[in-house]
Amino acid sequence: MESKVLEVIRKRRSIRAYRPDPIPDELLSIVLEAARLAPSARNDQPWHFIVVKDKSIREAMVEACRGQSFVAEAPVIIVGCADLRIARSHIGGFMDSYPVDLAIAFDHLMLVAAELGLGTCWIGAFNENKVKEILRLPKCVRPVGITPLGFPAESPQMPPRRSLDEVTSLNFYSNPLKLKTSDRR
Repeated sequence: MESKVLEVIRKRRSIRAYRPDPIPDELLSIVLEAARLAPSARNDQPWHFIVVKDKSIREAMVEACRGQSFVAEAPVIIVGCADLRIARSHIGGFMDSYPVDLAIAFDHLMLVAAELGLGTCWIGAFNENKVKEILRLPKCVRPVGITPLGFPAESPQMPPRRSLDEVTSLNFYSNPLKLKTSDRR
């Protein structure tokens, strides 16, 4: 039995070249709905998604995204933000919830975009202060993820992935890569 979701996961790529064609509002709504439906810690839903269509703002985002010019090629940029007034701090006693909450929502968004024939690319390299300035974010809101959204102008191959045996263990941790303690980050 094959999973339709797994099929979309295998199809999704990081797209760094976009056609200028506008995205129909219906498709944009479906992609945003996927993000909205994502689970979050204690169902707090600490997210806010900024849809950037304005060309001058998209171009300003290139500098904020460390010069990644393809960001402005797409007709839309989506910025996933966390409202710190809503997000849980130190959930489980050790970390804030919002990075995980936004990652799940962005993953939903990106997978549905791929299913609809749209391209995305998670942008994690950005200057937070510049993004906050460009998008006029209040102090209590942090940008967590950025993605261009558009019809792909490229079809990259799937990058190599480690085997399932290399990334899983049964019952207890075992290290098939035989990394030394000094190799840890």
